[in-house]
Amino acid sequence: MKIRLGYVSICTAIDKTTSKTVSFKNYTELGVLEGNKKIDETILSNIGSLKEILNYNIRNNIHFYRMTSRLIPLGTHKEVSTNLNKFKNELESIGLMIKKNHLRVDTHPDQFCVLNSLNNDVIKMSVNILKHHLDIFKLMNISSRTVLHIGSGTPNKKYAITRFINTFNELDKDLREMIILENDDKVFTALDILLLCEKLNIPMVLDYHHHMCNNNGDDIEDLIDRIFKTWGNDIPKIHFSSPKNQKEKRSHHDYIDCDNFITFIEKIKFVNKDIDIMIEAKMKDEALFRLVRQLRYKTNYEFIDETSFIV
Repeated sequence: MKIRLGYVSICTAIDKTTSKTVSFKNYTELGVLEGNKKIDETILSNIGSLKEILNYNIRNNIHFYRMTSRLIPLGTHKEVSTNLNKFKNELESIGLMIKKNHLRVDTHPDQFCVLNSLNNDVIKMSVNILKHHLDIFKLMNISSRTVLHIGSGTPNKKYAITRFINTFNELDKDLREMIILENDDKVFTALDILLLCEKLNIPMVLDYHHHMCNNNGDDIEDLIDRIFKTWGNDIPKIHFSSPKNQKEKRSHHDYIDCDNFITFIEKIKFVNKDIDIMIEAKMKDEALFRLVRQLRYKTNYEFIDETSFIV
């Protein structure tokens, strides 16, 4: 069982962010001409930082990375029109880096992307967000995935799931094929998402921290094989984080609790399937490498490079 570790967005080692933004207020104060110029400058800065981060990942054998959803400032704002084709060469060069070095990248829109909202305007905005992500992938000339939560649980889970299914089935084929679903920490359990993913024939991302917060007594050992099977021949993806403290259990810690991580791996290793684990910790790549050092000390896992090991 080969496991590869990845991290999210910001690279602490080189202090680079790909999420510089331009507020709509600033955009309107500058006026359309200067506002668009400011947006273009910010996009180029974000793309440049993304190249540097990917280069850092390549040099450190980090094969798995979540790109920001904020690469393009005001990219889905209805009163701002950004022609992404202007950045085709820059985005295509990033796609070449990704493909040449066999990197796995994905995205995860923020909480405003809700396909089962009771508000049709929110659904339209959410579909536009997904199209925006797909447009970026297409300009990079890569095939990638976007992680979503089901969204609202109003008025109950049964109707909320039905609304999601109805909206999902109305999406274009390329959007449906881009979406993967994740369990959340308050409403939809791992079992809820598993049943939905099996119904829709789409992959499920297990978030283990969310599962520990919200599980209705379900044991992960009883679900993990079915979760992995939703991926078919693709490598399953898992999210892993540790609670900030006993009081704020849903918030992410700066680092990963290594003992809990090992316990989780030992629980699921019987499936014996290669997986990628996204480390969702506030210290990002630093948390990843700290975990690696602890794993090297506490286990006999066979490391095959800086971030990948065999159990």
